[in-house]
Amino acid sequence: MSAVAPVLPERPTSRWLILDGQGRVLLFHFVFSDGPLTGTAFWATPGGGCEPGETYEDAARRELVEETGLIIDDPGPQVGRVRVSFRLPDGRMADVDQRFFLLRTEAFDLSSTGWTEEERNILVAHRWWSLADIRASTETIWPAELADLLSSL
Repeated sequence: MSAVAPVLPERPTSRWLILDGQGRVLLFHFVFSDGPLTGTAFWATPGGGCEPGETYEDAARRELVEETGLIIDDPGPQVGRVRVSFRLPDGRMADVDQRFFLLRTEAFDLSSTGWTEEERNILVAHRWWSLADIRASTETIWPAELADLLSSL
């Protein structure tokens, strides 16, 4: 008798590719010091899960304000999609459907006033990365396809 793999809960997610005038992308450094992901560290684009009933575009606008302080009316079209299964901070596995939006901007002062308590505990740094930096890095960067996404823009 063959085992049937459990169906993972879906997690629709909106993420941002925020590029500065030099074509560098903004990434946050996530470091987990407690909970199910203790010892995990990675760099990732700003963004997060859609709230119930929220469109990817609505979530993109909300996440942009919460994580950077930037306000925009229209996130524009989706420029990429990555689907992957991974463990969420609460320990649950999920099928994560990530939709990417592009924002080209000049340098700005990032605001953390909209961060949740959890984000304040795990977002330890942010940095602008060039495509060459991403390709040369030995650190974990999500999505794994980020360099290819950026190359296609």
